[in-house]
Amino acid sequence: MASYRGLVRVGAALAMTLAVVMGSAYADEIFGFITKVDPAAKKITVVEKATDKESVLVVDDEALLVTPKDEAGSKVDLEKLEGRLTKAKEKNANSKGINAKITHKGDKASKIEIVAKKKAAVSAQ
Repeated sequence: MASYRGLVRVGAALAMTLAVVMGSAYADEIFGFITKVDPAAKKITVVEKATDKESVLVVDDEALLVTPKDEAGSKVDLEKLEGRLTKAKEKNANSKGINAKITHKGDKASKIEIVAKKKAAVSAQ
């Protein structure tokens, strides 16, 4: 009987590992800048940091927006995101857009994480 318990534990661990690996294999991530937001069409345009490739993604109704202030995340409000983009571009004319990490499957974004800018270290003199 004890040998069956060990076998069940190994099987359960294998199933969990397989689920985690397969789940992460289907989702892709883009690290880049959100440059355009279209609330009417529920689309965002993202420019990847490494390649400067532009991608247009449809924002899913269940997509989450994670910010440094709201780490748990909430549903994406594209109108607020568009306002945030406008403010970022007004604040800095050279700004590419909002720095973000977008998790997507195909052309559908499921999670948008706003990445906070790192503040320069102030040296005490």
